Amino acid sequence: MTIGSWPLSTHEVLNQPPPLVDWNLFDADRALAEGVAREGADWAAGELRGLGARLGSEETIAWSFQANRFAPVLQAFDRFGHRRDEVEFHPAWHALLGLAVEAGLHSAPWAKPGPGAHVARAAGAYMFNQIEAGTMCPVAMTYGVVPALRHQPDVLAEWREPLFGRRYDPRNRPAPEKRGALFGMAMTEKQGGSDVRANTTRAVPDGRAWRLVGHKWFCSAPMCDAFLTLAYVDDALTCFLAPRWTPDGAKNAIHIQRLKDKLGNRANASSEIEYHGAYAVMVGERGRGVPTIIEMANHTRLDCVIGSAGLVRQSLTQAIHHARHRTVFQRRLADQPLMRAVLADLALEAEAATLLMLRLARAYDGEGPDETAFRRLVTPAAKYWVCKRAPVAVVEAMEVHGGGGYVEESILPRLYREAPVNSIWEGSGNVMCLDVLRVLARTPDAIDALIDELALAQGADRRLDAQVAALADEAAAFAKAGMPEHRARLLVERMVLTLQAALMVRHAPAALADGFCASRLGGADSGRAFGALPDGLDLAAIVTRAGHA
Repeated sequence: MTIGSWPLSTHEVLNQPPPLVDWNLFDADRALAEGVAREGADWAAGELRGLGARLGSEETIAWSFQANRFAPVLQAFDRFGHRRDEVEFHPAWHALLGLAVEAGLHSAPWAKPGPGAHVARAAGAYMFNQIEAGTMCPVAMTYGVVPALRHQPDVLAEWREPLFGRRYDPRNRPAPEKRGALFGMAMTEKQGGSDVRANTTRAVPDGRAWRLVGHKWFCSAPMCDAFLTLAYVDDALTCFLAPRWTPDGAKNAIHIQRLKDKLGNRANASSEIEYHGAYAVMVGERGRGVPTIIEMANHTRLDCVIGSAGLVRQSLTQAIHHARHRTVFQRRLADQPLMRAVLADLALEAEAATLLMLRLARAYDGEGPDETAFRRLVTPAAKYWVCKRAPVAVVEAMEVHGGGGYVEESILPRLYREAPVNSIWEGSGNVMCLDVLRVLARTPDAIDALIDELALAQGADRRLDAQVAALADEAAAFAKAGMPEHRARLLVERMVLTLQAALMVRHAPAALADGFCASRLGGADSGRAFGALPDGLDLAAIVTRAGHA
């Protein structure tokens, strides 16, 4: 209908990108596919490709929005006043968690160990984090629990079948009745935080088992079937496993006090709990609680790196998709020089994080002393830096979208809320940097393992060679005289950037390696914000490689 020559239609949709659905996260990510093959997991490419298609489907993406829109709800009591201590989730949460368990992301490297097993699992978790990161919390903790349970073989044997299976069973039932099991952890208390030796939870013997009394300020994923936890036996801090059900089929006295109202990670339930004489079994030796549970923490810290790398990658993918379909000032956004510089810089960040994540995962596949020393040093260092970079990268990608990226119908707000958690969980930035200093002081082979890795790129880029020499000198000075704690962040940043540059020089196309070294290794012509790149880089080639198929 018209009035005169004027149409009455007021809402014709123009100049908007199509929805980014029904795409394959694996095939679209060249750095990921190449890295999986290079780091020993080429045998898993078919399964990963299938997972990438499932994750990029319109159905799975809809689940991710639903799981976050309908947050978990605590049902502490029934209507008669009996304790329930159950968390109710939207069906989309269960669908997502079932997909993760079906893919073996919770335990595959332990159920079927072999070359590339941890790399393949890391690649799957990296893709899954891009679609819905909350479900990865119980998956990551279940993955990390096995090295800790190895300190108590009888306990591991008891849980082996439901732990290693690929059937998700959300029922709140005793473990012998379940087809699958997931594990959580409850370590920190409100008076101590990362200082777990300030904990007050106590354990008293009860025959061959123990009874726990105390509180935990953070119990992640309280719907899990069992939890690793710390408690004092007299003055000895010790690791225990507390199941949700006791061996006689009664609900364990683990009381959920409330769910945390968090900034992000909203689909996942995090809680405060109290033990009221809760049944538990000891894991490891009495008084060796921290060394036992750190076995779990090292693997969950790897998952923090994986998760943050995934968030950076998904943010970049969303930004490129928008910029290629949006026209401003009669040109596509992606073709405008300033926007192209921003996208290229984000692409450099994403590829470097992906390469580092996969190389670190390969170190978990290795059993030799060099790989053990490498992962012991690089895990906290990578967690510090990659997790620090993720929020900055996500907000830059959000800005590419303008106001549309700031509304909840976009995935960007969820990614932005999610980004800080990996930097906080399993030890904040300062804790990671102090851990790096501790490794350097106690494990002299660790810096040698890192320098040996960097030497593989020697002679390929003069800027990198100079950075490696400077890092070696700094490490030598540390070994001789130590280092003031206040300089630890600077050391760790240099360490990770140098390793990322070496990996880029060895494995990325020349345009990306040149761009990373020019912008990250101290060049005076680079700024601090994304997009402030030096002259002479092949920005088009960098963005083209990063764009999804």
